[in-house]
Amino acid sequence: MRALSLALAATIIPGVAHADLIEEARAGVLAHNICVTDCKNADKEDGVNVEGELVFASPGIFDIILSPRPYVVGSVNTAGNTSFAGGGLMWTFEFADGWAIEPSLGYVIHDGELESPYPQGDPRSEAFAEDHVFLGSRDLFRTGLALNKDFGENWGGQLLFEHLSHGQILGEGRNQGMDSAGVRIYYRFGG
Repeated sequence: MRALSLALAATIIPGVAHADLIEEARAGVLAHNICVTDCKNADKEDGVNVEGELVFASPGIFDIILSPRPYVVGSVNTAGNTSFAGGGLMWTFEFADGWAIEPSLGYVIHDGELESPYPQGDPRSEAFAEDHVFLGSRDLFRTGLALNKDFGENWGGQLLFEHLSHGQILGEGRNQGMDSAGVRIYYRFGG
């Protein structure tokens, strides 16, 4: 996964010079595997995730779906648990001067656990399940919701919630899902 993140960064970072394509760069930290609604799988994995994201200008063809902006994201868990990389679309809706809400939908590939390596009934399987979230497929949907606050022309901050799950669409069987929440700062190119 770390190699995938490095390859993604090596491909994308040179494009930062083209501010007409990349609108924002974001970085932050998220509490990993927290309890939001269904808490039976929360807190199995620890550590925080360090996350970076590049947001691109919305292509004109997306006007018909409210002009979402494409993004690429990479998230690395500091305790060696589930990390991921991927991309998707985000919509930004300003509701007050300098304030916006931002729903997003994306697709990621992760390096977390899919299932226990031990057979059912083996005591090691139960112990393994207590410390790992079983995500059921290597690829997942990433849904998110953020509250953005501009701090000036170029800088801002955001409170972010994200959920990873295959939704019984990208995979079958185990689908414990994972929630994370945190803060990020962003820099808007071109101000």
